[in-house]
Amino acid sequence: MALEVKKKERESSQNLVHRFVKVVRQSGILLNIRGKQFRKRPKSALAKKRSALRRVTLKAEKVIAEKMAKPK
Repeated sequence: MALEVKKKERESSQNLVHRFVKVVRQSGILLNIRGKQFRKRPKSALAKKRSALRRVTLKAEKVIAEKMAKPK
């Protein structure tokens, strides 16, 4: 996607740069590039299983603690 900003008649170079920066900001190109720059690696299958298992055990412990009426 090419962005195009043409200089208007009797427009200063500072105003042209300001308009260009505004168009780039509104297009969302920079946000997209920064998102790709700091992309996280996807979790491995084993890591997903371990985190799911941990969630299940913590939930079970929480239910047991509520039944025992222990303060948090």
